[in-house]
Formats: sequence, C-alpha cells, structure tokens
Amino acid sequence: MVSLSVSTPNFTTPFVGQKLIFRANTKKLQTSYSPVRTPRCAVDASYGGNVPKFPRTSIWDPYKRLGVSYDASEEEIWGSRNFLLQQYAGHERSEESIESAFEKILMASFTQRKKTKINLKSKLKKKVEESPPWVKNLLNFVEVPPIEVIFRRLFLFAFMGGWSIMNSAEGGPAFQVAVSLAACIYFLNEKTKSLGRACIFGLGALVTGWVCGSVLVPNIPSMLLHPTWTLELVTSLVVYVFLFLACTFLK
Repeated sequence: MVSLSVSTPNFTTPFVGQKLIFRANTKKLQTSYSPVRTPRCAVDASYGGNVPKFPRTSIWDPYKRLGVSYDASEEEIWGSRNFLLQQYAGHERSEESIESAFEKILMASFTQRKKTKINLKSKLKKKVEESPPWVKNLLNFVEVPPIEVIFRRLFLFAFMGGWSIMNSAEGGPAFQVAVSLAACIYFLNEKTKSLGRACIFGLGALVTGWVCGSVLVPNIPSMLLHPTWTLELVTSLVVYVFLFLACTFLK
C-alpha cells in the first residue's frame, strides 16, 4: 500500500508535464499566426470605421478651415461647405467642425452688414445735421413709408395716367384728376389724422403740379410727345406725379 501510494506520482507527473507543454506550444502557435490584433482600449479604435476625418478640425480661423479666402462670395462659401460635408459625411466631429466654421462666417458677414447700415445711417444723419436750416425744416415734413405702400400708390397713380391717355381722344382728364386728388387727400388724412391739413397738402400738390406742368411741357420737343397728346393731358400727367409724391412721402 505504501509503495503504491508513493509510486503514484511517478505516473501522473509526466502526463501533467506533457499537457502543460502542449498548452504552451498552442499559445505560441496562436500568437505567431494571429493576423488580427484587438485594440487595447476604445481610444485605439478608428472613429467611424473607414470614414475619412476632416484634417483641419483644429484650425481656429473659420475661413482657413473651410478653405476659402476672406473676400470669397456667398456662393463660394456655400459651395465649400457643401463639398466638405459630402466628402466627410458620416464623421460626426468633422461635420460639426465644418458647420461651426460656416456659421461663424455667416455671423461675421451679418455683423459686418449691420455695421455698414449703421454707419450709413450715421453719415446721413450727420449730413442732415450739417445742412442749412431750411433743409432741416423741409426734411421734417418728409418720411419714407414701407416699400409696399410706395408700390401700391405708384400703381394707383400710374393707372390714372394710363386711363387719361386712353381717353384722351374722347375728352379731357378732368375726372381722372379729380379722382386722383380725392385719393391723395384720403391717404394724407389717414396719415396725418387731420382732414384740413390733408386738403391743404393735396390742393397744394395739385396746384404745384399744374403750374410746373404748364411751364415745362411747352419746352419739351414735340418729337418726344405723341401727336394726339394735348397740353392739358401732359400737364395732368405731371400733376399725378406731384400727387403721388405728396400722399406718399409727406408727413
């Protein structure tokens, strides 16, 4: 019994040794022939797989980051932005960097335009302040309405002028002039909230336009006017211009 228990390790020991040697050889085999190497951490892995990375992400200047000059047009900036987004599509950091540079350029352009408008207004205001007193008093009666208002009233008085020309063979433009005067007084009353003041301005524009037309029209060469156009018709066209200016730009 004692001899059997003592001799037992002599049979197991060589077997264990061969097993350990076999495992060691297997590990060496796997190490020497393994073509793929697993990354040690997530940072070592390539971001986005095979998606190319924007190389100018760390450039602070937005113009240099997009690859455009400082005097590039808006079409060139948009084109560079779209091209880069298409080229580096799928890489989130690259897309964010391109969009950030594009937004900075747009914001700088907007700020520059705003400063230019402010400087223009400041220059105009300075010129008005340096102008003679009669110019200041005249400008106090003038204002510029929205562009929609200007076009609507311009269309109205242009229609009156066309109507007068079309009916020139049948009679004078007295009715069209009366309608235009009423429209002018209406617009002035809507603006000034004073019917008396509106009537004074409207009649003043009518008289001024008629006097200017009576003086200027005879001096116009006849070749520039239609043969059927009378002095009264052309003078009424001048009146329409004065009525339009009065009801549109006077306060």
